[in-house]
Amino acid sequence: MAKLILYHGSTSIIKKPIFGKGNPFNDYGLGFYCTEHEDLANEWASSQLSGGYSNQYELDKDGLRVLNLSSTFHILNWLAILLANRQITLSNPLTKKGQEYLISHFLLPIEDYDLIIGYRADDSYFSFARAFLNNSISLKQLSYAMSLGKLGEQYVLKSKKAFEALRYIGSEKAQYPYYHILRQIRDVETRGNYIEGLKDNDDLGLYIRDIIKEGIENNDPRLF
Repeated sequence: MAKLILYHGSTSIIKKPIFGKGNPFNDYGLGFYCTEHEDLANEWASSQLSGGYSNQYELDKDGLRVLNLSSTFHILNWLAILLANRQITLSNPLTKKGQEYLISHFLLPIEDYDLIIGYRADDSYFSFARAFLNNSISLKQLSYAMSLGKLGEQYVLKSKKAFEALRYIGSEKAQYPYYHILRQIRDVETRGNYIEGLKDNDDLGLYIRDIIKEGIENNDPRLF
């Protein structure tokens, strides 16, 4: 049996996540968001001043339809899903046109899957995606930024079948303010590594303006 140990950071103890509840405007829409990393769950739980809990679960993946955006698809597939679900304020005509183009050409049918594995877009990661849409960084630079750390991945349970395959193990109180500070440090370090990395990834490459102008499609080899 293919089983995973996952963690969910929250302000409360969640013994039985409820299918169909939650915020529909998260990265991958409505679902239950988890991580393989307990430290990251503790950071999520410590985003508020009151602190929270790291909830631990076991997920049996057998029989689940899994969409792994980190291994079998390119970065624009992930970005199209993000743009289709998140409420994003777009500041200029190019970013709006970019949003429309990415959704119409690269959006995957995520409703066909029980479990999604992919990047998370909060904090620094979201700023990288916005920079790409603003034509400030290239596709290669965006891909580099999103690969800075495995902690950027999240597991999202999307279907009732996935929720039923999840077993609660236990919960631990997150150590606030330790993890709140650690969350801030991680964000600063990620941005610093990103700036340093741009020096080694400074070729012209493809920008969002090029992708739209050239009518690049989902199977273009330059995207992989």
